[in-house]
Amino acid sequence: MTTIYYTACSLDGFIADPDHSLSWLFRQDIDPDGPMSYGGFRAAIGALALGASTYQFVLGEPGGWEYTLPTWVFTHRDFPAQEGVTFTTDDVRSVHAAMTEAAAGQDLWVMGGGDLVGQFADAGLLDEVWVQYAPVTLGGGAPLLPRRLDLRLEEQARNRDFLCARYTVSGPF
Repeated sequence: MTTIYYTACSLDGFIADPDHSLSWLFRQDIDPDGPMSYGGFRAAIGALALGASTYQFVLGEPGGWEYTLPTWVFTHRDFPAQEGVTFTTDDVRSVHAAMTEAAAGQDLWVMGGGDLVGQFADAGLLDEVWVQYAPVTLGGGAPLLPRRLDLRLEEQARNRDFLCARYTVSGPF
């Protein structure tokens, strides 16, 4: 079982633009079945965690919340109840333990945002970082991971216009 941060970002290191938009991402050319694609990654995931802003974004997308995985949303906001979704303010350590149990041997996905992923990293609970680098610069916005970490490149691939990389977390910087 591996705890993974899987995300896309701009070449200058942002996962959302200054307006919290991902419109820049959806204009880019990527093969959904290509190397290091979402579908292949998603097949190995048994539980996921995300922050309130990411959850709110997904709810607003066409189709809304379509995940059936056991999910933990870290939030202080009020959201309507959703089957399979646990809203929490608990420490990442206790949530990670619950996620591990729910995932039944499959990997865990920390979907975002960057600060939440940083909390998992701070607790020594982040194993890998998968980044799909989009061919665009944003000049500002939400950073990929607002922490100093040492990472080791394990795999890289080109998926049409994206540079895809998988890193293992070596430890804090």
